[in-house]
Amino acid sequence: MSRLGRVTDTGVGRALRARLRGWLRVLRQDLWTFRADPLPLFTWLRWLPHGLVCLVAFGVTVGGTGDMNDNGHLGAGLALLVAGGQGGAMVLGLWRPVPAWWLSMGAFVVGAVAVRGRLGFDPDTYTWPWTAAGIIAEMFVLLLLALRVPTRAAITALAVTALLTYVLEGLRDAERYDTTGVLSLSLFAVVVVVGTALRGRREARAQLVEQTTLTAEERTRRTLLEERSRIARELHDVVAHHMSVISIQAQVAPHLVENPPDELTENLAGIRQNALEALTELRRVLGVLRSEQAGPGQPAGPDGDTAGHAPQPTLDRLDALVDNTRAAGREVTTEINGERRPLPPGVELSAYRIVQEALSNVLRHAPGASAKVRLTYQPDGLEVEIVNSRPTGPAPPSTGAGHGLLGMRERVAMLGGTMTAHPWHWDGFKVTAFLPDTPPADAPGTTRSTDTATDPRGGTP
Repeated sequence: MSRLGRVTDTGVGRALRARLRGWLRVLRQDLWTFRADPLPLFTWLRWLPHGLVCLVAFGVTVGGTGDMNDNGHLGAGLALLVAGGQGGAMVLGLWRPVPAWWLSMGAFVVGAVAVRGRLGFDPDTYTWPWTAAGIIAEMFVLLLLALRVPTRAAITALAVTALLTYVLEGLRDAERYDTTGVLSLSLFAVVVVVGTALRGRREARAQLVEQTTLTAEERTRRTLLEERSRIARELHDVVAHHMSVISIQAQVAPHLVENPPDELTENLAGIRQNALEALTELRRVLGVLRSEQAGPGQPAGPDGDTAGHAPQPTLDRLDALVDNTRAAGREVTTEINGERRPLPPGVELSAYRIVQEALSNVLRHAPGASAKVRLTYQPDGLEVEIVNSRPTGPAPPSTGAGHGLLGMRERVAMLGGTMTAHPWHWDGFKVTAFLPDTPPADAPGTTRSTDTATDPRGGTP
């Protein structure tokens, strides 16, 4: 052998043999198995397809037994065995399609060989090698197989069926029969194509549902991060204000004491220096957060102020917020219970934003509805309640981000409070939040008795 021949044999030949062995190994895994692969239940029909298959299988067993006994001149026991194998393969195919196909092919071979020896006894001809009942059974089995196994396995099963049909019909002739090889193989090819197409459609739909779910989860996660970033931008202004006050007070304090000790002066200077450094870092972080917003010409914020640079609102501006809602043509009433007192800036800001978002939801999702805002000052915090009445018409399509309640929950969770959002009397809606004035350090998550990811007023909050 020449060097070129040796190279070809050890290179290309080895690669081809390895590929062939891998292909045969995959086919063996697909078709030489007894694994369960049940037909899925239909949403509305449930067990109806299974019942129909069992009914057809019973008809194939009874009809095939009579046909092979009367026209094929087989004994009753053998005819029942062959027809029962074909009908049983149909039922087995509902749960184990590959073993069902092997059972169907075994029944076919046994029946075709047994009937061949009886051909020519009568002047009448007989359909062979596939009987009418056998064709029906094999069509069902191949369809169930193609619906559950990979395309390569379904095509291989069809090829093996065609090969056995050719071997039985083409290599040795029999007397007086009507050939059914071409007709049966044509029908088998059709059902394999249909089953493969349906299986591909089901897989594509499952992938689409999975992708849609992942997209929705990613959109929710992105919205959550954007909402947290927005809250962080607002709270950074509050924190920066307090750090500035600390710095100024530390600078002025030595001048309020006559002949202050050196230790006091040094400590106050250190406090001021640390406050200035913290303030610088806060401004850097705030600059990064605000850099994601638009530059010159950016849209106005929800209060009409330039987004990100206006003083953060408190409950002192609640009347202006209510007046803006009334200017949009809605009836809004306010009620304040308890002794009004200053609250921590984070609580004031969160309460204002919750009322603002709730009133925005009323404008978007409850056309013509009136609203009531109730603030209750309790010894340990503030309770905010916004209730709207039944809308007078259908809600228009919403163009908002669709996660208003998510922002409320994030603010309440940050403060360690509780929140509920649920339908109210006669298609109304109610949002209640409790904001403690001294949030715990660990800030537990939001607890709510009823909450929705979709606004029940007809839109997404």
